[in-house]
Order: sequence, then structure tokens, then C-alpha cells
Amino acid sequence: MRMNCITFRSITPAQQGQRILRQSGVEAILQRTPRAMAEKGCGYCLRLREQDCAQAVALLRQAGLQFQKIYAGENGQAEEVVL
Repeated sequence: MRMNCITFRSITPAQQGQRILRQSGVEAILQRTPRAMAEKGCGYCLRLREQDCAQAVALLRQAGLQFQKIYAGENGQAEEVVL
């Protein structure tokens, strides 16, 4: 199953993002960003289903929450996507 990750520099905005998404009915799992996706070797991400990604990004932008990048992938492979 393809999953998407929205990356954040630190845990606080990632937690805020998770809260915003959950309040809107979008399930997001907070986790450390995998090394392959981390620009500076650290950070957190919200992992969510591919079909929820566009809505999630729109909700985060509407709330004014800053995130880094969006990745899509499966089986340990990920590529950056632009929404």
C-alpha cells in the first residue's frame, strides 16, 4: 500500500499538524522521519494514506502550519511529490 509522509523540522509542528488532521477526520501517524527523507538528518513526519494526502496538505496550509516536504512511496522507497 502506498503511503505518504509530510515532513516537519521538529516535533511541535508535527504534533500540531496531527491534531489539525485528526480534528478534520484524517488519520495521521506521527513518527521520526526516515533517514532517506530527512534533509538534515532529523525531524518528524506525519504518515498517512495516499488518498488523504491532498486533503491533509490543504488543511495544514489553511491552518498556516509550516511543513518541509511531501513524500510518496512503498516498500522502503520514497520520492518527493509536489501538491
